[in-house]
Amino acid sequence: MNSGMTNTQQPKNRENLEQDQFLIILSREEALARFEAALFPRPVPAEQRPLADVLGCALAEDIVAPISVPPFDRSNVDGFAVRSADLASSGEATPTRLMLNDEVIACGVAPTRSVLSGTATSIATGGPVPRGADAIVMVEHTQPAGPRAIEIRRAASPGQFVSYAGSDIARGENLLRAGTVIGSREIGMLAACGVAQVPVVRRPRVAVMSTGDELVQPGKALRPAEIYDTNGAVVTAAISENGGEAVFLGAIADDEAKLDAAMRAALDSSDMLVLSGGTSKGAGDLSHRIIARLGKPGIIAHGVALKPGKPLCLAVCDGKPVVILPGFPTSAMFTFHDMIVPVLRRMAGLPPRSDAKVLAKVPVRIASELGRTEFVMVSLVEGDGGLIAYPSGKGSGAITSFAQADGFLKIDALADQMPAGTDAEVTLFTPHVRVPDLVIVGSHCTGLDLVTAPLARAGLVVRSIAVGSLGGLAAARRGECDFAPIHLFDEKTESYNTPYLADGLELVPGWRRMQGIVFRAGDSRFEGLSAQDAVRAALADPVCIMVNRNQGAGTRILIDRLLADSRPDGYWNQPRSHNAVAAAVAQGRADWGMTIAPVAHAAGLGFIPFAEEHYDFALVTARKQRPAVQAFLAALASEDGRAALTGAGFRPA
Repeated sequence: MNSGMTNTQQPKNRENLEQDQFLIILSREEALARFEAALFPRPVPAEQRPLADVLGCALAEDIVAPISVPPFDRSNVDGFAVRSADLASSGEATPTRLMLNDEVIACGVAPTRSVLSGTATSIATGGPVPRGADAIVMVEHTQPAGPRAIEIRRAASPGQFVSYAGSDIARGENLLRAGTVIGSREIGMLAACGVAQVPVVRRPRVAVMSTGDELVQPGKALRPAEIYDTNGAVVTAAISENGGEAVFLGAIADDEAKLDAAMRAALDSSDMLVLSGGTSKGAGDLSHRIIARLGKPGIIAHGVALKPGKPLCLAVCDGKPVVILPGFPTSAMFTFHDMIVPVLRRMAGLPPRSDAKVLAKVPVRIASELGRTEFVMVSLVEGDGGLIAYPSGKGSGAITSFAQADGFLKIDALADQMPAGTDAEVTLFTPHVRVPDLVIVGSHCTGLDLVTAPLARAGLVVRSIAVGSLGGLAAARRGECDFAPIHLFDEKTESYNTPYLADGLELVPGWRRMQGIVFRAGDSRFEGLSAQDAVRAALADPVCIMVNRNQGAGTRILIDRLLADSRPDGYWNQPRSHNAVAAAVAQGRADWGMTIAPVAHAAGLGFIPFAEEHYDFALVTARKQRPAVQAFLAALASEDGRAALTGAGFRPA
């Protein structure tokens, strides 16, 4: 089924293909319950590890203190060991004079002389309290009284500044319970008791493979249609974060015999096998068919009513979990953290993750698919009335969706949308969320990175959310950002941006950038023409394909001005960035589009100037005095900032 097909072969019936790939679509809860029921209960393997190598492990058994801590009575301060009875009548008017014994007790020095009535012994913090002494007087509370005597003008109570043997840890007491996750504090307790070897739950050995002919490991050159293997690296790291010992075995080509052999070898030498991706041949996964031959009971769930994550495959082969994650990075990472981490942590003896949650308002409507529980990655910003959760909107193929999001919200399987204005519960990816110091929502430009770089170096957190000029203005009016970058031309006034400002917003001039037609260098349909003539030539050529921009983008307004009522082939291809437009043209998926000059030149494309647009900032006046806003304004006006913009091909206002 996965061998290369020719055009003369008849493809499988679509219904049968769907049935082969996804036998029964299970809910998230049912799939996880079946997976855990097939794996647990199971014995937890233990091992002895050196104290220096147990950080993050779970204790396999209770630890009983072999000694008392401290093992002797010790001084808590620098001073003098005394008999408290000698100082019972001491005061400012009636000082007590004590003779000094001829020894000094430092840390690690065992006392040899007793403290007799009328004497004292010099002692350092942590030194053992000598025989006869029952209190310590701080050195600051004494005065010299001759060559070998001191004078004390205050009484001392028995036990003053003394830590008694076993006052911290008593010999024989239960020091740490089985299942305790060992952190730096626990390591300190074990070290204090002299424990060198620690019984811990053995970390599950997890073999990691990526599958796909198109995958290349980082550091090697990409050929056409190849991509770097993201999942291999990120899954390996996530396993280590959650108590596993990850072994990355590389990317395996879409060859059934090779994949079968690799999966068998990996399963023989590990406790768990995690794969990501399937085959690029278009006839379903190779790996899920191989699983059926690896052991019983085999596939537990193949197809889960999750978005992202429907292709997830869960299996148990002779007691060992086998997981096939979706190929798209965000789908792979979300399903791993949501469905696999609970099982992995249980195998490692670790407790379930305790995810922090916050309430946040969703500013825009989020469409969803009925019948599938959907998890939406969001970025959190501070609004006028509390936290605002912006959906990432980048799709399951975007690794930055996971890396740049603060958390996720859940849309129930019975809902087809989450309405704008909903107060939603957001599950955080980290125990705490740091709200950005500066929030920029609107049109994206590569020049933004140049201006905000000094702020990042100064320790400020800057969040930039690309929603287009009109989306940014809406966010600014709602008080959800500090700045909204905009580049909107008003035909009535023939001016940029100012006509679009509402009450409470003011314009901060940014920079000028040249928008124009981009095409592959040497294309005779466009070389030497003006922007208007180039578009007319494209419209006259029935095989010429354009790439557009998303609605709400200032670039889209310029394109529509040029096209008037025409809707050529490619018009509905609407990426959200200038770089995406340049990539579509450079890779031959489109013949022309509109982008800015710096992006066109960086991609090595031909460029026809059309209009120098004003890329400015709508500033929320109520936020103007915030330190991060002032820092941004200073960076924008600085000589270094202006020079960086000029060097990148922009013209500072």
